[in-house]
Amino acid sequence: MNWSELCIHTTNEAIEPISNILHEAGASGVVIEDKADLLKIRENVFGEIYDLNPDDYPEEGVVLKAYLPMNSFLGETVDQIKQTINQLIAYDIDLGLNTISISEVNEEQWATAWKKYYKPVKISNHITITPTWEDYKPVRENELIIELDPGMAFGTGTHPTTVLSIQAIEQFLKEGHTVIDVGTGSGVLSIAAAKLGASHIDAYDLDEVAVNSARINTKLNKVHDQVTIKQNNLLEGVTKAVDIVVANILAEIILLFEKAAYRALKPGGYFITSGIIMQKKEAVKQALIDAGFHIVEINQMEDWIAIVAQKPENQ
Repeated sequence: MNWSELCIHTTNEAIEPISNILHEAGASGVVIEDKADLLKIRENVFGEIYDLNPDDYPEEGVVLKAYLPMNSFLGETVDQIKQTINQLIAYDIDLGLNTISISEVNEEQWATAWKKYYKPVKISNHITITPTWEDYKPVRENELIIELDPGMAFGTGTHPTTVLSIQAIEQFLKEGHTVIDVGTGSGVLSIAAAKLGASHIDAYDLDEVAVNSARINTKLNKVHDQVTIKQNNLLEGVTKAVDIVVANILAEIILLFEKAAYRALKPGGYFITSGIIMQKKEAVKQALIDAGFHIVEINQMEDWIAIVAQKPENQ
């Protein structure tokens, strides 16, 4: 199937109402191209920011892009979109240039176009995540490479919660440590732990898709002999004690098993938690303390929090 790409040149003020119009017309998503994005200051400790091309952005205003299927109703749909946008003037909304252009996009090209924005990213002192289709060569002797193909099921492995988790694993994991990865998803944290020297990792996820994805990715990165992947609900039924438990999941889920994580750790072991929004930081921190943990450090990237807690040596 081919698709029609609608490009609407308008203003920041009109983004929300026009986006709503496009959604109601059948667009499943809207792309916003705003030159102000080029001027935003972002944390770039490990070179994770991918340079944007100024030529892709309008000189003034913003461009909204939406995709509609090429069918016999397309003309009527586009006309209706134009009329509804023009009616926004009655609400004193500045539409700016208010120009609309249409072009045809081949589905195969559209489905893979996102790949040009997924580049190798150095996310910690030693680890770089790269897509499988990039021919990336290590630039440092001690650089560790994780290859991922996010496909449709999971992200690129460079979300702040993942970065915070891997940085904590790199800091606290020692050669030969054992690890449990709760809510493994793509398996990226298990892969990182294996490459950083863990002797064995047990990776759990309730989602069968995640389990299959993690198995594929561990094989792709040649660490499948170190990682045992299993469909499991959090730490239910787990009786072993390990050196590190890591969980990059929502704060609400962390609060369901902090006591089980404490029991699953050896004395002196670390519980690395991420996926915590700022508003939930204190609740998670207090729950960990109440479970018997000592808070080692709290780290932040953008609006996300990671907490590293330790089980006392004498417990």
